[in-house]
Amino acid sequence: MKKILPLLILVFIFSCTTQLKKEIEMPFTKADFESVIDGKPTRLFVMENENGMQVALTNYGAKIVAIYVPDKKGNFADVVLGFKSIDDYMKYGASHGAVVGPFANRIANASFVIDDVSYNFPVNNGKACLHSGPDSWYRKVWDAEKNGNVTVFKLGSSDGEYGFPGNKSVKVTYSLTNDNELKIDYELTTDKACHFNLTNHSYFNLKGEGNGDILNHEILINADSVTPVANSEMIPTGDIALVKGTDLDFTTPHVIGARIDNPNEQLQFGNGYDFNYVINKESNELAFAASAFDPESGRLMEVYTTEPGVQLYTGNFLKGQEIGKSGKAYEKRFGFCLETQHFPNSPNQANFPSTLLKPGERLKSTTIFKFSVK
Repeated sequence: MKKILPLLILVFIFSCTTQLKKEIEMPFTKADFESVIDGKPTRLFVMENENGMQVALTNYGAKIVAIYVPDKKGNFADVVLGFKSIDDYMKYGASHGAVVGPFANRIANASFVIDDVSYNFPVNNGKACLHSGPDSWYRKVWDAEKNGNVTVFKLGSSDGEYGFPGNKSVKVTYSLTNDNELKIDYELTTDKACHFNLTNHSYFNLKGEGNGDILNHEILINADSVTPVANSEMIPTGDIALVKGTDLDFTTPHVIGARIDNPNEQLQFGNGYDFNYVINKESNELAFAASAFDPESGRLMEVYTTEPGVQLYTGNFLKGQEIGKSGKAYEKRFGFCLETQHFPNSPNQANFPSTLLKPGERLKSTTIFKFSVK
């Protein structure tokens, strides 16, 4: 009996572990992501680490489709807003979970000048170009290769595409670690000088996608300053403004909903939080940028980056018109973004960190999303 008892315990533990992993049932299959767009096949890629964390990706826009992580009771949920088929991604907002480029965020007057040559881009946000226009890299089918828990996406973008100069070669590598980290490495080269700003535009809800708003989430941002905006077009003034003691202060943890509707001019311009924070770090240093915590589930997400800024966006313009993977509409403030980046409109602001990349140079950037519970 003494020999049998340890064996029974091992069987019980193995049974529980197996059962826990079986609880992750994605509401889509790989077949839902198999299509052909512009003559190129689309696919779904799933990575899983030794803890049971799973990440689903598609080469349509190099998008994060789902991230399954446990709560404080060990129950897994998908914490990324998104859709359950390629058809839905084509139908709804293309930026969900996507790699955004050549230039994320806003370019004022949809133009910039390099060496006395003016370049013009699609206007899709007031007078500005937002996220490189309505049909940028997030609507492209990328070449893809998966090797274990590393998935590499590659894309070529021709000279003049969306108005951006240079033949561009971009590589984005997603790596899932056993420390429950999703690491994103960006690399880019060009044969003509051009401004670049790459990010991932995932919306998160640590309660689980579709499970209500994110107003109870606690946000901490390692930033003493923001780049304030001039008006509701959300173009930075060019100033660097301290946030201490203001409604934009997340130097200590604050609940998103506590001040989001205060009569603060900046918050009124953005209809909530939609601001670039200047991270307290050295240039190109991989450092802590921000964290989000959901007290209900106990899930904690930490963000590390080599980028100088991070944009906190609280889903202020989600309108309930998109039906997510769980079958629920994404209403206003049902997700938040922490977009690591260079500053908005950097090409037109000489005092912001430069986004100019020249031939022979290589853009390299890293962002890590780390998940845990507390």
